[in-house]
Amino acid sequence: MEDVFMPIVIVGMLFIGLPWVVMHYVTKWKQAATITGEDEKLLDELHFTARRLEERLQTIERIVAADNPDFRPQVPSSTDPREIDFSRRN
Repeated sequence: MEDVFMPIVIVGMLFIGLPWVVMHYVTKWKQAATITGEDEKLLDELHFTARRLEERLQTIERIVAADNPDFRPQVPSSTDPREIDFSRRN
């Protein structure tokens, strides 16, 4: 009896268990690779906040420049945000 049971278990694991495990993790991988609507909304809010902060900074620099003629805002040489050195900003 045990000689018949072991091949059935092995065939079941190969043709049912293994594809189920592979498909399960493929599904999880595809879900993790996409951006959710909530994540997209958060990114939009962060982008809006960053633009408002940039506008405020420019306004403050204009006010300080109007009060102090020697003031010169530090303009980064590149517009690529990855290349801006924030450690130099006061």
